[in-house]
Amino acid sequence: MKKDGILYACVYLSAAFTVSILVFIIGFILYKGLGNLNLSFLTNMWEDKTTFVVVSENEGIDEETISEGLNSWEIKSLGIVIEMNEEGNAVIKQIAKNSPFKKARNLQNNLYPLKKSDLITKVGSTRIEDMSLSEAVSAISQEFAASSEAIRVKAVRPGGGILPMCVTTFYMIFLSIGISAPIGILSAVYLNEYAKAGRLLRIIRFAIQNLAGIPSIIYGLFGMMFFVQILKMQYSVLAGAMTIAIILLPTIISTTEEALKAIPNTYRESSLGLGATKLQTIFKVILPNAIQGILVAVILSIGRVVGESAALILTAGTVAQIPTALTGTSAGGSTLTVKLYWIIKETGDLSAACSIAIIIIGIIILLNIGSKLITRHFLIKK
Repeated sequence: MKKDGILYACVYLSAAFTVSILVFIIGFILYKGLGNLNLSFLTNMWEDKTTFVVVSENEGIDEETISEGLNSWEIKSLGIVIEMNEEGNAVIKQIAKNSPFKKARNLQNNLYPLKKSDLITKVGSTRIEDMSLSEAVSAISQEFAASSEAIRVKAVRPGGGILPMCVTTFYMIFLSIGISAPIGILSAVYLNEYAKAGRLLRIIRFAIQNLAGIPSIIYGLFGMMFFVQILKMQYSVLAGAMTIAIILLPTIISTTEEALKAIPNTYRESSLGLGATKLQTIFKVILPNAIQGILVAVILSIGRVVGESAALILTAGTVAQIPTALTGTSAGGSTLTVKLYWIIKETGDLSAACSIAIIIIGIIILLNIGSKLITRHFLIKK
């Protein structure tokens, strides 16, 4: 009895230790990073963006949307409220719906509407930087009053947001899963339904097991040499996605094969007995019944993509931009995990890193919930 009590105590203590570690990690990250989470953090670009825009003063400003504050100043003719930030820059605090700043155009004559939180650093030939609030408002008003033509305004859109990393992460997920899932599923079908026991099958399984155990940095080195340099994809989302796809293959193949093995042989025999071919049996009977395990494999693979960093640093790069192509100089990008690593390594900004970690943990939790819901759905259906 005493021995059983000690074993029970060890079991409960181990479980409590595991849960406490998880709670401590998540609690620490929430404590350090929750203060930085806001809409701007999620929707802004990472780098500040400076743009010259052309603004024409007009009439008919909707003044009802504008209200002057204690530390701000309203320019009614332009439909904006200006305030000074801690760095002494003029910031748009509020802007009317039909303000001329909403109809601003960049130097390529494309619509570039200014919005709240944008900085105004120069109006016409007057630099607004380092002015007091009253001086800045007076300078802006005078420039527009003195000119009957459009005024060139230098505006800065503040960065500090993770939008490029979120977009790059989702690009990486869709591309890598789109490449690895069909190959992995069809490979599992071959191993379970067609391959005969023998040396070839043992070699294939041995290769899959070894692929699963290789560190991701090795895959990154291969991807950098083959995709980036030999195939000349440069640092790009496609090079990163193809490297990640190779990393995911062992997981998808093994999980899918286990799901196929769980299908009773009576299903195969009944289908073949009714006159269906083997290929028809696989795609119309076996795979639909194994869809639960296949979807779980895909969801777990998405979690691996979100958490990968070493391989992507060597293949997709670390530039905080939204990729505009699959390959080339504008195709590189940084995922959330890569940016988290870069922030800690280069700047040591723990709060910003923890804020990104919260987003990553949220994605992982949602994926796990999705996996549970899929499993429950198919169990209820059965």
